[in-house]
Amino acid sequence: MLASAKTTYPCQVEVAPREPESGAPSETNDEMVTALAPPPPRRRSPVSIHSAAQWLRSTNHSPGVVAFIRRARRMLPGDPEFGDPLSTAGEGGPRAAARATDRLLGDRDAASREVSLGVLQVWQALTEGVSRRPANPEVTLVFTDLVGFSTWSLQAGDEAALTLLRQVARAVEPPLLDAGGHIVKRMGDGIMAVFRNPTVAVAAVLAAQEALKSVEVSGYTPRMRVGIHTGRPQRLAADWLGVDVNIAARVMERATKGGIMVSSQTLDLITQSELDALGVVAKRARRPVFTHKGAGIPADLAIYRLKTLRELTASAETAETILRHSGDQ
Repeated sequence: MLASAKTTYPCQVEVAPREPESGAPSETNDEMVTALAPPPPRRRSPVSIHSAAQWLRSTNHSPGVVAFIRRARRMLPGDPEFGDPLSTAGEGGPRAAARATDRLLGDRDAASREVSLGVLQVWQALTEGVSRRPANPEVTLVFTDLVGFSTWSLQAGDEAALTLLRQVARAVEPPLLDAGGHIVKRMGDGIMAVFRNPTVAVAAVLAAQEALKSVEVSGYTPRMRVGIHTGRPQRLAADWLGVDVNIAARVMERATKGGIMVSSQTLDLITQSELDALGVVAKRARRPVFTHKGAGIPADLAIYRLKTLRELTASAETAETILRHSGDQ
């Protein structure tokens, strides 16, 4: 009988898996499928989303954050107050966008609104050259209107009044624009214009007065009164505001019967030789007796009436004629 041979080498015997019986589930296959399947997606906790939204809202409305962004806007080029109704008035892409932003982001105490306006502020500065201009440049303001227009228009009617205003605009505005003036606004029968140079402003007004003499509607010849004043008003968007604007309007009101009135602040910037070249003489106007002396005009501000040499000659001839007639009587 043969004896079984023993070996000293270790060996492993692989046992083939037993085929499952028909219809019986395979536990091994189920485990493999479970191991290879991707893990189920983790659901975000509704509590964490709510907390993040609440944090964003609180940060957006934090007074400290809003104040910080507003201070930062003052370091940016352009108008740091860009966004209020005064600074967004008029035409222009940044202004229109700012008005839309103000409607969409109605909450005025929000950091998101300040950030949006800061971007538009820089856009305005780059496109309109705001950052390259002085904050309050010295300019000469010109106000005009027609003497007695309201009374005449009541009798003449709307059609005649509109015809007159169109003819006045065609006569008065070109001399002002050709001289480099900027018409800020039209106010019914008057306008507000801005000039960089006071002498140029006076020359343009004289040319406008001369052109107005050709205007006549239904037998009515309009008379224009003008107020000229130099100062440093605040420029906001397409408008100019401030004390000097009010003074210029009050200077114009002193020309009750028409003519050109100029403040001493403007006249001091025009030399005598320039006045002679323009053919005008400045006569100091008397203070009105029946009105308050300080009605919108500083007490130390003198007002002068500009008269052309032709007007002075005509006045002298009229006075001589009156004296002659009184002597004959």
